[in-house]
Amino acid sequence: MLPNIAITNAHLLLHLYKIFIIALVASLFGSTAYGQMTVSGTVYDLTKTIPVKEVYVKATNGNTAVSDSNGRYRIFTAKNDSLTFSYLGKPTAKFSVNQIADVANFDISLHIRVSEKFKTLKEVRVYAKNFQQDSIANREQYAKLFNYQKPGIRPTTDSYTGAAGLDLGELINIFRFKRNKQMRRMQERLQEQEQENYINYRFNKTTVKRITRLNGKDLELFMKQYRPDFEFTESSSLVGFYQYILNASYQFKRERLMHEKTTDSLLLK
Repeated sequence: MLPNIAITNAHLLLHLYKIFIIALVASLFGSTAYGQMTVSGTVYDLTKTIPVKEVYVKATNGNTAVSDSNGRYRIFTAKNDSLTFSYLGKPTAKFSVNQIADVANFDISLHIRVSEKFKTLKEVRVYAKNFQQDSIANREQYAKLFNYQKPGIRPTTDSYTGAAGLDLGELINIFRFKRNKQMRRMQERLQEQEQENYINYRFNKTTVKRITRLNGKDLELFMKQYRPDFEFTESSSLVGFYQYILNASYQFKRERLMHEKTTDSLLLK
């Protein structure tokens, strides 16, 4: 009987060993997959208008990606990893993944010009889209005004008895004409301010100056004359909006040149 017991124990140990190996492999696989995410975005040149293709993206976990013809990239990484962007062999500083606010829209602007012959990668500027956060905070602060609706007769239900009735508060508000008028005006004013702030956010002096190369009074005059309306600003894409600024600057410079020539000819007469 002793040999049978030894064989049984050997089979048991072999079975336990297999379970241990399977658990170990599963644990290693799980730890590798845990915390993985996808970081994606677009790489632009310093004007933030022209996408840059063939930018090499590398994560510290060894994964790599290359931006396509539209400047888009997509790379698998983990929270404790970092990313670097390289163009023509010139790498940027490392960007910690756990400090990226929106991993689905991590756009970067390289300090290079697509139309030039690139030599060095001097700096990288990462720009965040914080207007939405500011707008949400503003709407939360003035929720009563943003959510204001014209008073009317509305049914209500008693929370205790379940009986249906009329909202007496709304019924009283119908006849508070001065209060309703003020609420509407304040709501309209807040909406107008929000739209103006959005235009200011996209059509800002730093961006306009970088694209147009205008300075001083010319820059001030250009921003006043060619300030876009809210509908266009909201509906246009990033590239389309910057293209508008660039085209408008060409027109502005032509008009200024014609004005200077006309002024000079009048002075010579």
